[in-house]
Amino acid sequence: MKGVRIGFAGVGRMGAPLARRLLDAGHALSVFDTSAAAVEPLVAAGATHAESPAALAGMAEVVLLSLPTPEIVEAVALGPDGIVSGKGARIVIDLSTTGSRVAKAVASGLADAGIAAVDCPVSGGVAGAEKGSLALMAACPPAVLEEVRPVLECFGKVFHVGDEPGMGQTIKVINNLMSVTALSIASEALVLGTKAGLDPAKMIEVINAGSGSSNATMTKIPKFVLPRSFDFGFAIELSAKDIRLCLEEAEAQGVPMIVASAVKQLLTIAKGRLGGSADLTEIIKPIEEWSGVEVAG
Repeated sequence: MKGVRIGFAGVGRMGAPLARRLLDAGHALSVFDTSAAAVEPLVAAGATHAESPAALAGMAEVVLLSLPTPEIVEAVALGPDGIVSGKGARIVIDLSTTGSRVAKAVASGLADAGIAAVDCPVSGGVAGAEKGSLALMAACPPAVLEEVRPVLECFGKVFHVGDEPGMGQTIKVINNLMSVTALSIASEALVLGTKAGLDPAKMIEVINAGSGSSNATMTKIPKFVLPRSFDFGFAIELSAKDIRLCLEEAEAQGVPMIVASAVKQLLTIAKGRLGGSADLTEIIKPIEEWSGVEVAG
């Protein structure tokens, strides 16, 4: 797809490294973001600046979205100055986490404008975006996926999870629920052990050699909690949004989510105490505060 013009809307923490990977791979790229500071480095690296989503659609055949909330995705795709208002885009790939309801609504609105939609949320964080090691969960007709696969493979490993919009979103929010649940229980457990007199670093070493290990104990806690840096790079408010979307899907499917509801409660407490922009790994702080200990090592 080297000859295909590509657009990218949303070049923040996740979008910027993904856009840069497209430039490094030799793709002709146009970018849109409401932040001039986010756009400037990419323009300096060879991208073209689009003044609006509609303008971006006029500059690209394939448009990728990496946006923070479902509401913003809907506005950029379907709003008055959105992608549907432009002329030229054939395919829109949404890398955001929006939930299945919005994914279906966006796909329907794009289809009315003759544009194919690829529901393709990603997992792996900023580090995965920079390294090109993301997991991409694509839901769209197989023929559409094969057309855009060379673009997506710039970012990591592509999984075709279904043909219908919303299926990518469903597996993504399930994945995020499992990830933050592991972090939540690991945070509680580390506080408990610390309160009982155990050394947190030694606990992590033992747990990671046994059956209690998880991504939280292998990565998040040793890298971002024990050194007290709390710079994993994902905001509590975004995690809370993802869990809300997962619980909405569960309700629609009639599936009880008892543990997930408890995780949502802990996220709500942490967001209220620390603010929505606090790092997700700071979810341990309210537990520490209540227990009168600090998990450090």
